[in-house]
Amino acid sequence: METGSPTYRKLTNSEDNREAALQLAIQARRSLAMFSRDLDPLIYDTREFVAAAQQLALRSSYARIRIVVIDPTPAIKNGHRLIELTRRLSSYMEIRRPSEDHARLAEAYLISDDTGMLYRPLASRYEGFADTHDPFEARNRLRQFDEIWESAEPEPEFRRLGL
Repeated sequence: METGSPTYRKLTNSEDNREAALQLAIQARRSLAMFSRDLDPLIYDTREFVAAAQQLALRSSYARIRIVVIDPTPAIKNGHRLIELTRRLSSYMEIRRPSEDHARLAEAYLISDDTGMLYRPLASRYEGFADTHDPFEARNRLRQFDEIWESAEPEPEFRRLGL
């Protein structure tokens, strides 16, 4: 995390977070990994972010978008756009609920490939940072995410119900 780097950006409000998340989603070529308390609707439930995620998913058969959400209930009830996209593109996108070991984590983050990331130490606040090119930090956070992902459970409520 180089605060003097031209790729580094301090985040102080939801608009900063929304812009940084969109930039990271647009720059992604292979993957996005997200850890969130509630899918942060002010950041991720926008047409622009969902369009960027869809472009990534459809760009390559190797694209992968993995999302771990601690409390998906509000997002499900409010018809979050990212959930609908995940239902339509389930071959490229998956949402899981973390194990009890990780459900108390206070942070929130988004990792673009293994080079860029948005990080907030407290998910309930918008203060944090984003860096579009910090492979060292992004890979470290991605290792943590992979550990969380492996022990997380697929969320059955995210699957489309066939009638």
